[in-house]
Amino acid sequence: MKIGIIIAIKRELEAFLESGSGIRRENLFGHTIYHTEMEGHEVSAVVSGYGEIDAAAATQLLIVQSGCEIVLNFGVTGALIPGLQVQDLFLVRRVCHYDYDVSPIDPVKVHQYEEYPDEFIPLDQELLEKAKKILPGLQEVGVASGCQFIEKKEEKDELAALDCQICDMEIAAIARICLKNGVKCFSIKCISDTYEGNGGDFNQNVTRSAKRAFAVLRELIRAL
Repeated sequence: MKIGIIIAIKRELEAFLESGSGIRRENLFGHTIYHTEMEGHEVSAVVSGYGEIDAAAATQLLIVQSGCEIVLNFGVTGALIPGLQVQDLFLVRRVCHYDYDVSPIDPVKVHQYEEYPDEFIPLDQELLEKAKKILPGLQEVGVASGCQFIEKKEEKDELAALDCQICDMEIAAIARICLKNGVKCFSIKCISDTYEGNGGDFNQNVTRSAKRAFAVLRELIRAL
């Protein structure tokens, strides 16, 4: 199977590079695509950069250039509710692009794209169910995704009110581009900064939290 992996930043990429062997680099359109064989599959990974625009561009590039059948995403995330701890792992069930709103001009809810039944972009249910069997006990969550690093508690509370438990800056774009291309999408996230945390906690925990997320993602790759 051909598998694509979208990684937001280089500090998260370390987890992938350390676990692969015979990695071949290909430079295309301002991106480096990392090709390797992993658990019997052809795997291609790309670092998108922060934010929805860069994530969308990298996802489309990976789908077109690598012909991947599924796109996987792993990385760190911020907690929107109290009680979640650094290195807690979560399976992403759905994502709300909280920066998006055309409700003043179209008959949709706030944050809703017209092709979806509500304000959430779904990820692939089949991959999610497979992951739940392989990784029992991991919680499913909704993600609030947008182009901001969320640090203030009042902002976290507003996003949590959307029925989201964690936040990131890329998965809305990744999931949407995959759906538009008919490619399955799956994401696993690991807490780097808690509800009480901030950017300093992110910088302190990003590398080890990303490694924990990728270790679990590799279990799913092994089972595909």
